[in-house]
Amino acid sequence: MYILGIESSCDETSASVVEMTDTERSIRSNIVASQIDIHRLYGGVVPEIAGRAHIEAISRITYEAIETAGISVSDISAVAVTTHPGLIGALLVGVNFAKSFAYANGIPCVSVNHIHGHVAAAYLSDAELKPPFLAVVVSGGHTSLYRVSDYTEFEEIGGTRDDAAGESFDKIGRVIGLPYPGGAALDKLAYEGDPQAIKFPSPALSGDTLDFSFSGIKTAALNIINSANQKGIEINRADLAASYTSAIVKAICKKVGMAIEKTGLRTVVLAGGVAANTHLRAALGELCAGKRVKLSMPDRALCGDNAAMIACEGYFEFVRGNVSDTSLNASACDIM
Repeated sequence: MYILGIESSCDETSASVVEMTDTERSIRSNIVASQIDIHRLYGGVVPEIAGRAHIEAISRITYEAIETAGISVSDISAVAVTTHPGLIGALLVGVNFAKSFAYANGIPCVSVNHIHGHVAAAYLSDAELKPPFLAVVVSGGHTSLYRVSDYTEFEEIGGTRDDAAGESFDKIGRVIGLPYPGGAALDKLAYEGDPQAIKFPSPALSGDTLDFSFSGIKTAALNIINSANQKGIEINRADLAASYTSAIVKAICKKVGMAIEKTGLRTVVLAGGVAANTHLRAALGELCAGKRVKLSMPDRALCGDNAAMIACEGYFEFVRGNVSDTSLNASACDIM
């Protein structure tokens, strides 16, 4: 069946058509209207501007996705839309458009959790992947560990208590003058520096917990940068990027290793925008290989926000009968 996916949780407007069956997972189209150039002017996402940009793009890219897929509206079995979590104004654009489109065409509408969508991106890159597994979701707003017992059943077993890894990367990248988005630029710059040049506190909380705290390492980096500026010293940006990246990646790997031992799960899925980080992908690859655990990761092109992952997860919600009515709403929180 064909599932139309709609994603507008932050600063990417996306529409996709995915063909899904019990044995096939195929992306027929995946259109993304990026707002990077708009928000680069402000050094980060401006929610009001993001919402307005979604309004301008959503109808056009939805029909473009359908046309690119080579199907007609009547071929669509369900409309899947991101309803939570995210920027509430941005989410409302996608949810209201999806409800209207579905109602006008007599098509069922399905609510999708954005985080679950990120995990579902791995299904589109790994045809053999199926639950149960340990999901590691690392993005601008989340750093969480989930026990995924079924396609629609997630249990959070660890997460950040304050900032997320992606936000921490973006913030420090911006402060040292890297182009927006700072996290992607920091990933590249880290290869030019010494990962042992600067000692940072670990974001992995001590003890038996699987939780993180990224506020401390971010503050430590800001203090180093500000101190150098006050003294008129030019900081080695490459060394800072390498050391900062190494500390965050090691912390995530430490907790993933603990989670593998605690849960006994033999498959790990890395997902979310920061799953595109090459240092994290390599380090988790080494960790899982050493523990003889399978690691599944979406293609890097599917790590960021996109509607194909929403359509994929929407399929699993749809076949389980989780269909919404016209009262469907959006929520900024993880839980509706």
